[in-house]
Amino acid sequence: MAIFTGAGVAIVTPMHEDGRVNYEKLEEMLEFQIANGTDAVIICGTTGESSTLTHGEHLQAIHFTIEKVAKRIPVIAGTGSNSTETAIMMSKEAASYGADAVLLVTPYYNKATQKGLIAHYTAIANEIPDTPIIMYNVPSRTGCNIQPATAAYLAKNVKNIVGIKEACGDLSQIAKMMSLAEGQIELYSGNDDQVLPILSLGGQGVISVLSNIAPRQTHDMVAKFLAGDHEGAAKIQLDAIPLINALFSEVNPIPVKAAMNLMGMNVGPLRMPLTEMEEGNKAVLARAIKDFGLKLAEE
Repeated sequence: MAIFTGAGVAIVTPMHEDGRVNYEKLEEMLEFQIANGTDAVIICGTTGESSTLTHGEHLQAIHFTIEKVAKRIPVIAGTGSNSTETAIMMSKEAASYGADAVLLVTPYYNKATQKGLIAHYTAIANEIPDTPIIMYNVPSRTGCNIQPATAAYLAKNVKNIVGIKEACGDLSQIAKMMSLAEGQIELYSGNDDQVLPILSLGGQGVISVLSNIAPRQTHDMVAKFLAGDHEGAAKIQLDAIPLINALFSEVNPIPVKAAMNLMGMNVGPLRMPLTEMEEGNKAVLARAIKDFGLKLAEE
């Protein structure tokens, strides 16, 4: 049984103006997501600025989210690191809080070999044997690509490695992985502009940036496809492309935080070295938000 089917939100981490995590706003965001049909929350993923949270902040945000969601939908904790020992520590803590699964990005900068990836993921899995693991493949951010044979091997041979969030962008690579995995891996899109192609290859849903501002539409896109309404799903996917492009016109999560602030969600600033969105790109983003049928705060 899949950890979740549908649209999971890779939720941003809201900040006060002085840079502290804004837990009141996070609770508000969680309720907004649940009320609008989101099927899972992914807390402290890379969209949540996990790389610039302290370990204490990171774990507190995970614990807070698990408590506030209270099993209404699955909570998946981002606990990946380029240090295997750190990832083990974070994953064990998240598991102790009751996380429904953990999301483990490939080690970044180290550029592990495929043998190293197998060792890394297996070591973490052995420390949290009762907690499902979703691997996260995003080579454009990490410099490390989980090859199809590696993903298939891990899914087949490590019982709690159950899924992969794929953001490699290469549909041929993903198809090869699904063929090799022989039904033993749960596939989630990590790219909002490739949700339907990945669903067509046997995907369970998406772990989405777009869901931060359009949770209902993202949920409906996946639900329609899985219900057989491929035309309705395609309309949402294609209508969203200009907005998705704007959401990735600068490095994530710069644009999605800008979008949320433009829409009056007031999620605050980014942690350096990320900086605020360029004004020209922000203007394009504002138009794309309106064109998709969402409202800006000033309206």
